Amino acid sequence: MLEFGDQHSHPDPRLGLTDAGPLQAPLGDKIRVGLVGDAKTVEGSKNFLVAAASGFASKAESHPNMNPHFPGLNNNNPFRCGFEVDDDACGTLTKAQIDKIRKEPNHAKAVEMAVDAVMDILQTMDDSGNRPDVAMIALPVGLIERVWNAKTDAQGTTEKEDAGGSDAPNFRGLLKARAMPLNFPIQIIWEDVIDENARIPRKVKLSSERKIQDQAGRTWNLLTTLYYKGTGRIPWRRLPKEGEFRACYIGVSFYRDVMGQQLWTSSAQMFDERGRGFILKGKRAQTETRGRHPYMTETDAYDLVKGALKAYRDHHKHPPARVIILKTSRFRDEEADGILRALDEAETEFRDLVWVQESYDAKILRDGDYPVLRGTFVELDGKGLLYTNGSIPYYGTYPGMYVPRPLLLCPHPSSDSTVAQIAEEVFSLTKINWNSTQMNQRLPVPIRAARKVGEVLKYMAEGQVVSSDYRRYI
Repeated sequence: MLEFGDQHSHPDPRLGLTDAGPLQAPLGDKIRVGLVGDAKTVEGSKNFLVAAASGFASKAESHPNMNPHFPGLNNNNPFRCGFEVDDDACGTLTKAQIDKIRKEPNHAKAVEMAVDAVMDILQTMDDSGNRPDVAMIALPVGLIERVWNAKTDAQGTTEKEDAGGSDAPNFRGLLKARAMPLNFPIQIIWEDVIDENARIPRKVKLSSERKIQDQAGRTWNLLTTLYYKGTGRIPWRRLPKEGEFRACYIGVSFYRDVMGQQLWTSSAQMFDERGRGFILKGKRAQTETRGRHPYMTETDAYDLVKGALKAYRDHHKHPPARVIILKTSRFRDEEADGILRALDEAETEFRDLVWVQESYDAKILRDGDYPVLRGTFVELDGKGLLYTNGSIPYYGTYPGMYVPRPLLLCPHPSSDSTVAQIAEEVFSLTKINWNSTQMNQRLPVPIRAARKVGEVLKYMAEGQVVSSDYRRYI
């Protein structure tokens, strides 16, 4: 169950918002949206937001719970505010600029040119008297084709358990890093979000699941993200249980620097009380052999957790009673020692250190032709097999494209909770994603967020101030 405004609870983010509005109501009656793109995508974005105010009917003929209508922004407004584009907060990339980027033969330079062109407009917007609350970067198909999947000539250095290990220049990560000092967050969208007639080449798409949503579904997702980024207010949170201890969730992920040589640590910290995320940048990670299997030294693990607890105390004015640390690689003894030492010093009452394995040989089969139910859990000798994807009775179907794969939860011996309790908590954390309103997210938000953070931090310049605001990274 999730919690929305007026202490209303519901399992579905979309119906919860429609019934009760966001958990944290907006402070004003509108969110000012800035726009960057070519002439077509800027105009298309304006038209899309105007049309969204009247609502979109779902085109799906079946599974109404999975494909609800978008009710619009009038009497049944899920966000309790409007979204307004100021013409003075719009900037257009010229056809000549885009053609020059498309013709640039060097991949890395093409990405740099595109980021520079967008940043020039964003900086002008930030310096003006018409600064928006959030800016949408509406990428035209031609620019997406050139910069999104740009590859380097050298062989990539992606490593197992490494969030951002490719040498390929990442347009999204570089733009987010460069935009960090701006006074407003940004949201990157592709042209097919606002124009369903736009065709993204198959080779460019991140996955074959990209085009499964109709206009109503895309609107739910986009406006939820714009609400969170434009207001800094939380749309929903996991519903606290009666007597539940105040908890701090820390996700740890590793990423390579932009040269692909040195591993660093990134951490995204999620505050359960308000759902607010704080970002902490770790120190250089160690690796076992040939740059594989990164890990933290005892001192670095201690410093990272100590910094996370300080950020929590600074924000909430008290320490958390529980700390849950999620990591997609095994906890080495020295890592665990450093983490536990920081928790002991902070006098944390309860702690759980959990290794979340994303692949495991064992699978569960369900009688009949349907995939296993989302939420299925099996205890395996102190470990737990958890399906965060699968058939959803509320939807009446399985909303995925492939056979669902379970997560294997491996609690560290020092953990206080049972693996069943941890599984229930991890499962609830998969529904905290303000980029999506569907209930089929695979990873819990601390891990998913830590990876997104790593993809941006790798492009941060030496000495650049790292923002702790989670909105800057997603």
